[in-house]
Amino acid sequence: MKNTKELRTWLDDMNLDHPLVVAGPCSAETEEQVLNIAHQLKDSDVNYFRAGIWKPRTRPGNFEGVGALGLKWLQKVKAETGMKTATEVANANHVKLALEHDIDLLWIGARSTVSPFIVQEIADALNGTDKIVLVKNPVNPDLALWLGGIERLYTANIKNLGVIHRGFSTYEKTKYRNIPEWQIAIELQNRFPDLPLICDPSHITGNREMIFDVSQTALDLNFDGLMIETHFDPENAWSDAAQQVTPKTLIQIMDDLRIRKPTDTEADYRAELESLRTQINVADSQLIDILGKRMKVSDKIGALKKEKNVAVLQSKRWNEILGNMILEGESKGLSEEFVLKMFKAIHQESINHQEKIIKK
Repeated sequence: MKNTKELRTWLDDMNLDHPLVVAGPCSAETEEQVLNIAHQLKDSDVNYFRAGIWKPRTRPGNFEGVGALGLKWLQKVKAETGMKTATEVANANHVKLALEHDIDLLWIGARSTVSPFIVQEIADALNGTDKIVLVKNPVNPDLALWLGGIERLYTANIKNLGVIHRGFSTYEKTKYRNIPEWQIAIELQNRFPDLPLICDPSHITGNREMIFDVSQTALDLNFDGLMIETHFDPENAWSDAAQQVTPKTLIQIMDDLRIRKPTDTEADYRAELESLRTQINVADSQLIDILGKRMKVSDKIGALKKEKNVAVLQSKRWNEILGNMILEGESKGLSEEFVLKMFKAIHQESINHQEKIIKK
């Protein structure tokens, strides 16, 4: 993608005074449910009403969507509220049906993005369309795969493109449903600053109580918009109940978010500074998380040493680590003095952890 400025055209043409907002239920359940939510959102900042029509689950047996019938409900949403509509497509037939029902925005889900075959099939079916097409990041943290999906669509002469950051799967238990790995979205943004970038805090968090904080972080990182799952009765939703918010809560979230609007040189500076500081906050949080994991491994080493009656301090091992880290630090632009101070502090904390276990 050599000239990506044209990709911002659809977003710039909207001339919004707030971030783009795509909201609606995870799944279209009934016609009444869809229209109820839409009417509660029609006078808000929501630009596109979303609803999942085809919902294959991770494991079969759960509710998997109402299918093409739901597209008629989205048509009613547009007719009755004036809101534009959005849904996920996962194959060429989905694309055909969505276009027949004049859905305004289509997105490719994370499980589809992992397969170049699927993305190519969708790109071929959408060839030349003027509909907006957004690509969610793949479930695994692979920037090249994510960009590959965009490139396939761009090559198919689809210019109204954008991406959705919805977090990445991990086998580790964290406070997130899908860990943000903000640095991947930041790298994409740095490489293609004209590619509209939307955050999906619902799938990142899996928890409605965390939606606001993740949304604010996204806006501080200069994301262009948010996709937030919204249901009039979240607790009884047929899918992803824990991460959906009520229309009233969504409207309050949008009111409470701090949205920075640069209007002059000083404002530009402050907005960029705040974005960079948010990137540092993200990196600092990752550092703490990694150090916490390191200390858990140290605890296991301490337990093993206690069992085998081995001394805590292993000087040869320590010197090897230090030498390797100094060399690696230099390759990253870090001074030897800094690396020595940092790893001496980490090493001392590891010793403290192991001694506590041995003394138990």
